[in-house]
Amino acid sequence: MIRFDTPIPRSGYAWWYIDALSDDGQHALTLIAFVGSVFSPYYARANHRTPGGADPEDYVAINLALYGPRRSLWAMTERRRRTLIRDPHTLSIGPSRLDWNGNHLSARIEEITTPIPRPLRGTITLTPKALEPAIYNLDATGTHRWQPVAPCARIAVTFQKPALIWQGDAYFDRNDGDAPMATAFSTWNWSRATTRRGARIFYHANRRDGGTTDLSLDFAANGGVTTKPAPPAAPLPMTWWRLPRETRNDPDTEPRLIRNFEDAPFYARARIATQIDGEPLDTMHETLDLNRFRSPIVQAMLPFRMPRRVV
Repeated sequence: MIRFDTPIPRSGYAWWYIDALSDDGQHALTLIAFVGSVFSPYYARANHRTPGGADPEDYVAINLALYGPRRSLWAMTERRRRTLIRDPHTLSIGPSRLDWNGNHLSARIEEITTPIPRPLRGTITLTPKALEPAIYNLDATGTHRWQPVAPCARIAVTFQKPALIWQGDAYFDRNDGDAPMATAFSTWNWSRATTRRGARIFYHANRRDGGTTDLSLDFAANGGVTTKPAPPAAPLPMTWWRLPRETRNDPDTEPRLIRNFEDAPFYARARIATQIDGEPLDTMHETLDLNRFRSPIVQAMLPFRMPRRVV
């Protein structure tokens, strides 16, 4: 069900993603482990200049964002393949690693924040309530795929730097593809929320072949998924970088922005309040614009947020 050693073709990618919100609503996090770092300017340049595409294992990174009531901390250092170890149950990138023991996913984090260098050191333990085997094709050819591995999970967070202990509801998925994402998609919106029954997830992608991918999934906490009609699209406030975004919401109410977690030229992550099928939900929401990601200006800005170690 969870393997870290699946082969990835040249110019392809895989990432493992966790997000979580503390029970008291004061803290949140996202953790993403990349093999073939899809938002890397270094990998994008290498794919452009290398016949057949670059080796994804030479562009790996752990991205951790901690969101607290007073400040946020971000780390994403890209590393080379000599720092990578991956086998069926372990993914180690530099000094950080993920381990799956059949019941829990454990992450040991040793990273340095950017742009102001501070140590991030601690552990994250995610316990799925159920594992979902279904893999969803995101494009017409099945070149890009998404697996919501554990839509319903619990998380325990213990950090020494900064001093931090909390627990909460969490989500865990995996994306992978056989080519750069920007070749298949122009924009997408994604959201997930914990519900009384389990979890609700919406995925909307605009593809470069002119089609769209729309998923509206309702997961039971103890396992199993139902496809349900999606409520209508509803606008969210535009980001500081003038990135338009929208979500799904019951037509008799309006979604509300609770907090912007990330606001970048091509990407935004936010916590929003929505109502789906009459139930108020605390929702994690993402917007991605891959046309902007391709912009030379944005490519020149990205190394300040994600430095690359060459040794």
